[in-house]
Amino acid sequence: MTSLGLGFVFLMTSLGSSAALVLGKRSGGVTQKIFLGFAAGVMIAASVWSLLIPAIEEAEAAGHPGWIPAAGGLIIGIFFLYGLDRLIPHLHPASNTLEGPASTVKRTTLLVSAVTLHNIPEGMAVGLSFALAAQHAEDASLYASAMALALGIGIQNFPEGAAVALPLRQEGMSAGKAFLVGCLSGAVEPVFGAIAVLLAGVIAPVMPWLLSFAAGAMLYVVVEELIPEAHLGEHSNAGTFGVMAGFLIMMTLDVALG
Repeated sequence: MTSLGLGFVFLMTSLGSSAALVLGKRSGGVTQKIFLGFAAGVMIAASVWSLLIPAIEEAEAAGHPGWIPAAGGLIIGIFFLYGLDRLIPHLHPASNTLEGPASTVKRTTLLVSAVTLHNIPEGMAVGLSFALAAQHAEDASLYASAMALALGIGIQNFPEGAAVALPLRQEGMSAGKAFLVGCLSGAVEPVFGAIAVLLAGVIAPVMPWLLSFAAGAMLYVVVEELIPEAHLGEHSNAGTFGVMAGFLIMMTLDVALG
């Protein structure tokens, strides 16, 4: 189940990256806004239903106040991603602004670094969700919830893969190379997800904190990068509807399957 879920999220990134082979340089700004907004909506809903609520329930089941690890882990996750943003040079195609320390690295590398960096909390979220399910094997609903999260993250990885590959194609990179780089940008998700699963036995006592940590890291990505980029320039309503659609789909998946 775990390998299936982690494999699915990577597969969807690869499928999204194939847009570079199909669309070439013809994709427009509206498409990018919808993709970015959709990813933001999925991540917001996943942060609440798949991470924060389970973190609160897990802490309360252990006899602790649920809000403490939820709030504490959230804050740590936010500042963890903030620190990575400050330490690692990267470039977001929509804003065309270099973030992090000054760098002489190629523009295409900086573009890929941005998405690869922000895929880390997504992989952690899926892995931690399966790790939580493994700790409570008697509760089938937790596995269903983990699969719902993997499905939701996988669905949003399709436009996210396209959001990596298409700008690279527009930068002049060959279609095949843009597709390959887009696929590789999502490779960190199964890697960090697998690490979380392997460490499940060790991290059990702090699971509520780690779930909230992943939620905070994802919310940082949404507020700092995805939503602002989805609303740059004209046709910002496309990004807005993308957010709403992503939120609705992820919420429905988690409630219906969880």
